[in-house]
Amino acid sequence: MSQIMEITLSCPKGLEALLADEARSLGAEPLKETVGAIQVTCDLNTTYRLCLWSRLANRVLLPLTEFRGDTADALYEGVSSIDWGRHIAPASSLVVDFGGKSDDIRNSHFGALRCKDAIVDHFTRQGLERPSVAKSQADVRVHVRLRKGRIQVSLDLSGESLHRRGYRQSVALAPLKENLAAALLMRADWPGIASRGGALIDPMCGSGTLLIEGAMMAMNIAPGLHREYWGFSGWLGHDGALWQDALAAARAQRELAMQRNWPEIRGYDASPKVIDQAEENILRAGLEKVVRVSRRDLAGLKKPSHRDTDFGLLITNPPYGERLGDESELLHLYRRLGQGMRDEFFGWEAAVFTGNPNLGKRMGLRSRRQYQLFNGTIPSKLLLFTINDEAVVNERPAGDKPANHSNNDRAPLTAGGQMFANRLRKNLKRLEKWRRKEDISCFRAYDADMPEYAVAVDCYGSAVHVSEYVAPASVSEEDATRRLREVLDACSEVFNISARDIAVKERRRQRGVAQYERIAPTGKTLEVREGQARLIVNLRDYLDTGLFLDHRPVRLDIAARAKGKRFLNLFCYTAVASVHAGLGGARSTTSVDMSHTYLRWAKQNLALNGLSEGRHMTVRGDCRKWLAECQDKYDLILLDPPTFSNSKRMDDVLDTQRDHPELIAQAMKCLSKDGLLIFSTNKRGFILEPSLEQQYRIEDRCRWSLDEDFKRRSKPIHYCWYIQHGGK
Repeated sequence: MSQIMEITLSCPKGLEALLADEARSLGAEPLKETVGAIQVTCDLNTTYRLCLWSRLANRVLLPLTEFRGDTADALYEGVSSIDWGRHIAPASSLVVDFGGKSDDIRNSHFGALRCKDAIVDHFTRQGLERPSVAKSQADVRVHVRLRKGRIQVSLDLSGESLHRRGYRQSVALAPLKENLAAALLMRADWPGIASRGGALIDPMCGSGTLLIEGAMMAMNIAPGLHREYWGFSGWLGHDGALWQDALAAARAQRELAMQRNWPEIRGYDASPKVIDQAEENILRAGLEKVVRVSRRDLAGLKKPSHRDTDFGLLITNPPYGERLGDESELLHLYRRLGQGMRDEFFGWEAAVFTGNPNLGKRMGLRSRRQYQLFNGTIPSKLLLFTINDEAVVNERPAGDKPANHSNNDRAPLTAGGQMFANRLRKNLKRLEKWRRKEDISCFRAYDADMPEYAVAVDCYGSAVHVSEYVAPASVSEEDATRRLREVLDACSEVFNISARDIAVKERRRQRGVAQYERIAPTGKTLEVREGQARLIVNLRDYLDTGLFLDHRPVRLDIAARAKGKRFLNLFCYTAVASVHAGLGGARSTTSVDMSHTYLRWAKQNLALNGLSEGRHMTVRGDCRKWLAECQDKYDLILLDPPTFSNSKRMDDVLDTQRDHPELIAQAMKCLSKDGLLIFSTNKRGFILEPSLEQQYRIEDRCRWSLDEDFKRRSKPIHYCWYIQHGGK
């Protein structure tokens, strides 16, 4: 069998041209491409090289025959006609892989059985000992395919799919196959980048497949060196000496490669379990001195600083809805990934492989090239980026001023409107120095400063939100409507935006709960910034926006205290405090709330900041019941219950004034010895139970917790205490 042979190389759909180039580089001569396969000619030595060195092929097949037929009898006769004695020794073991079906051959098991009968009968008719059938790792593997009335019979010289390199026994959820990972690296020109000393980073590395394949590719290590089983081992055409020569050359190349210094190859993942799996795979591949992985959320994505990594390739296969997470949450994960790429990897190349290209479009970067591929059966795209100014999609960030609107279209302000505008300008001027110093982009600009105009005006970056307080009975409906109109006209002039772009929450005297009903949902959200956190607000669909501005100092203090701590956020709302804790370095966060809507919002906030669910958990439940059953300890707890709640999902009514001693006691049972409980409430006129000071060390933080934009109120908008173990 030293003569030239025709060999079929199968591969994942979409990799045919890439595989043809690889086969040519290994010494084979490509003949033609078909869907999921190529045909080449080569000698036996090159066939061994294809088995040992191909990073892209699934199988190396030696075609034996092809004939017409789609019945069981035709299949039997065609397979029987092959001179099996040239390929299989009597008494050897075999396994048959059969694919395809027809009206007569309705399943692969039946097709494989007929092929096995034909091969075995071929030997028994000659009076020879019949081959046995093995379930796995047979001496010879026979590959049979029925397609469009034609049957192809081949020997599988690879034995099992070549993507099974042998190093990966521990895999994360929805693993990327090794040969597909290699294809992604080739399309992203990792070999070229590595040759110039570039680094390789995978910020969501999973079981480490991209990193291991990237290391073997850069080091020119044969991917088949760790495989223990080959389909040609029992084939009569096998040349053991020739194979050993090919194997020895590959091993020598590997030993030489391990003595050199190689580019930085690093991976990160938020899951400690997944990182453990990746480390096992790296160790099994013998690359522990080259490939390093560590636990890190996407929020902590940075270039390694211990080595010069001015350029390189960032490559990753993030979740895309088929395997992990909800698409609405993943959208924000992709946005955070794009932000990290822009902030930390400017000048680098990047490759993102996703089964949801729409998510890829939300990264804020324009891809320079795309490749259509398949991840299993999932149509997917490889998006390639050069991270530079040309790639950045110029969206106006929150906080920037919108384009000017002409004053010519506005009617002159009334006397009342002018009075309101003057007060608003005065407030903005007073707050400007503080805002600049503290880098505040979301704040309250006006809060019922004048009794005639009982509204709150909040700024969320460049967006304006006006919330009307319920007018006293002495104010007519007509006057309330006129004053609100004057407020909107004044805001339009002061902030230089159209009045229709101002989000308005009107509360009028209506019966029952009608005054608090939400307006028709728009689904429109806005991304804003507070400290390190990027947050999602909705200014129109709900009475509340998703961000309580008055609690800003507490949240920023949580961020400053959180490093290394276990943080519990009770009645978490949209989990903004958990985001701050996570970005502040909390070991873990747990956010509990009863509302499915708020928890979904919370997950989006966490994802937007690159904080994984593995370390930052959300729990849907009644906080009182959850606390009663909690067995864990936390170092930092935020307890911020609603003023009053009679949710149908609760067994009874929650009244914060009445129930706060019990709530605090339950929370303190979950607080570590040296931990801190932060208790706050927006209940007007709230009085803290005096007996609590006998049980715990309590520090009044009410005045401290009111920032500059809320200090001018005659009555505090909220109350706040810091509570620790050890009373008087």
